[in-house]
Amino acid sequence: MQRLFIIALTLFAIALTACGATTATAPATATKLPAEINVARLKTMLDQNENFFLLDVRTPQEFAQDGRVAQATLIPLQELEQRLSELPTDKPIVCICRSGNRSAAACDLLRSRGYEAVNVAGGMRAWKAAGYPMVVGP
Repeated sequence: MQRLFIIALTLFAIALTACGATTATAPATATKLPAEINVARLKTMLDQNENFFLLDVRTPQEFAQDGRVAQATLIPLQELEQRLSELPTDKPIVCICRSGNRSAAACDLLRSRGYEAVNVAGGMRAWKAAGYPMVVGP
């Protein structure tokens, strides 16, 4: 796990160096979210149909086989830099992964590009442990 985190941070540093100062301009939202939320807060946000984009940064295999939040959109962390144009700029992006490490790296990248990004502490492990609904399969 620590090795994956180090790899993700290294890829993130390389991506930042290679991309220079190009940033997306994301308008400020009415309600700023904290840098990190727990799964109970995410569940409440989903239940209340709050305006945000849920981004899952795991691998396609994890996304399909290990279960996911139904509303999540998959963009693996290693593809995120190249796929920023697929993200909304008018609402917060809530990032989730397996445990919270890759999604924290994704949040760092997104914030450096001007997005409002929020990490889900504990990731899908915490979501599953809380007994919240998951979708499994393609």
